[in-house]
Amino acid sequence: MIDNILYLYGGDHPWDSSLWVTSDDRVRGGASRSHLSVSNPERARFHGHLDITALGGAGFASQHSLGTLSWDLRDYEGIIVAVAGPGKADGKRYALTLKDELPPPRDDGREQAAISWEAEFVADKPGDVKLRWEDFRATYRGRPKGDARPLNLGDIKRVGLMMRSFFGQQEGDFSLELHAIAAFKRVPSSTATTVVAEPDEGEMEERKDLRRNESDLEEFPSRPAVQHSWWRKLLCGMA
Repeated sequence: MIDNILYLYGGDHPWDSSLWVTSDDRVRGGASRSHLSVSNPERARFHGHLDITALGGAGFASQHSLGTLSWDLRDYEGIIVAVAGPGKADGKRYALTLKDELPPPRDDGREQAAISWEAEFVADKPGDVKLRWEDFRATYRGRPKGDARPLNLGDIKRVGLMMRSFFGQQEGDFSLELHAIAAFKRVPSSTATTVVAEPDEGEMEERKDLRRNESDLEEFPSRPAVQHSWWRKLLCGMA
């Protein structure tokens, strides 16, 4: 079995910063800032500063997709976040967010709060972070919402990247280098083709240096990055 990949950002859907929108806690009187910078079509950087002083320990900085998407991901098993190298990642706790409903804006033009499905992960090294659908938890304004209906995978309207304080647990500068965000599913090797370049000496040394570092959290278990030569693969048979 291998992964069949549907690129959402990166890969054959090149990164474009104009397709992302800033949504920071400044709309609520905070002082956090985030950016989605694209150095080339194959690489993006989610970065900024998370401030928790203005809101008394709370705070968030996020980027989300522009407009309204219409993704049907029912045939897939989850999302891959491909963390780029070659250096060590910042080790902070991030969240990938999905929404299947976007309420109309308020009279003052600001967005209304809505249920968001979030999967958390720790970016501690280059590699692939696999977030399965069961890893996504419904939240409302950053707090669990246990009575929410299931996520409608047939009509995903928004995807986002978030850095938040988790109520005072982290703050300061953050930086997440990305190769891609993609949907994945496991398929028999006979139905998909993978072409892998032979690793060079530098990559072999990098593999030796990297160690698995997992962090299990009680309520929202965060997924660690798994070392994987994402940028050396071409996957065919895409949906």
